[in-house]
Amino acid sequence: MPPATDVDTGAPRQITGHYPVVVIGGGQAGLAMSWCLKQRDVHHIVLERDRVGHEWADARWDTFCLVTPNWQCQLPGYPYSGPDPHGFMRREEIIAYIRDYAASFDPPVREGVEVTGLRYGPGRGYELTIVTGGVTSDISADQVVVATGSYQVPVIPRLAERLPGTVGQLHSSRYRGAGDLPPGEVLVVGSGQSGAQIAEDLHLAGRPVHLAVGGAPRVARVYRGRDVVAWLDDMGYYDMSVEAHPLREDVRLKANHYVTGRDGGRDIDLRRFATEGMCLYGRLTGVDGPALRFADDLAANLDHADAVSESIKDTIDGYIASRHLEVAKEARYVPVWRPPADAPRALDLTAAGVTTVIWAVGYRADYAWIDVPVFNGRGYPTHTRGVTSSPGLFFLGLPWLYTWGSGRFSGIGRDAEYLATVIAGRAGADLAGGSRVRGLNALALGS
Repeated sequence: MPPATDVDTGAPRQITGHYPVVVIGGGQAGLAMSWCLKQRDVHHIVLERDRVGHEWADARWDTFCLVTPNWQCQLPGYPYSGPDPHGFMRREEIIAYIRDYAASFDPPVREGVEVTGLRYGPGRGYELTIVTGGVTSDISADQVVVATGSYQVPVIPRLAERLPGTVGQLHSSRYRGAGDLPPGEVLVVGSGQSGAQIAEDLHLAGRPVHLAVGGAPRVARVYRGRDVVAWLDDMGYYDMSVEAHPLREDVRLKANHYVTGRDGGRDIDLRRFATEGMCLYGRLTGVDGPALRFADDLAANLDHADAVSESIKDTIDGYIASRHLEVAKEARYVPVWRPPADAPRALDLTAAGVTTVIWAVGYRADYAWIDVPVFNGRGYPTHTRGVTSSPGLFFLGLPWLYTWGSGRFSGIGRDAEYLATVIAGRAGADLAGGSRVRGLNALALGS
């Protein structure tokens, strides 16, 4: 759905006027919000700076696939209906799923519109500065939903500046495949979902890999005959609210468990990679030109990842016993490799022939464009189920917005339904109170 253009000049048609609701972001969260608003006849517009689904197309590697089974893809009004519910959609299939979802209900999306400013003025509502085709303009809204996600700004640590210029560097979001990198060995920094999967991708492609292992936990793909996600779903873990979690809001800071859906799904066992020639280190702590230093925590990090995986199995065992389920027992994981006492804590990139460093250390949120006092000291929006203290301002699509499923295809719909109910209620109250509804003709996107 390309942006509307002027029939005479061919330039992107500018958006003007006032809208009851503006949804910022046209990914899965923004589309889910739009579907729920349309079900309630709430007039709105969705602004997408690029193209629907572009994050999946532009910030994922060629062999990327979901780590959750396809049956968990439950966007509102559009549950997965393909031939492989227990499989894992690859990047191209994810893009098609999202774009087919948009085509299924014709949301009022305007692509190529970037929101660069959001302000609130009592009595005026929300004022948004937007850029369309290089032209800056302003619109306003009674209510705004920020559905831009939390993976906004790729993080590359400052110590990357100390690497020699002869070594190529890229963030995990820019990695596409082993064949795109120059010849030589590769260092991957970070062992979360992206780092572990990229290290595996390079390893399977025959590239010599060095991996700096952090504290991310892991999880088994299958246990006692079922995908672990299915067990956790049965036990209600994806429905647990952030208030009910023992860590409460701090759970939002935790790293995701690493596992893969590649080739039908399997564990990612870094110890096995080590037996096959991958070089593992602890956390990267220092850089002095080509000389790198690592913490003495490799063994502890591997043990921690295994301990988390085994504790999840303990929970599943308890659930099976409490339900008296007839399920075959399964032998527990036995480590296939342990770091030697003299495990290396240094790496000379030049001597080792490392020509590329991939930073897989995550993202940070960037809400500097929002001039509304709803953020905590970390720059994270303060909210309850996406509802902020600023009247009519909402967030959607964040990990643990309300539950573990909130940042996934499985839980976005529930969050969107909740916010749509709140938004519709506010809109109805405003109309009953005789508040201004300006420029309703602006809702006709082609006008």
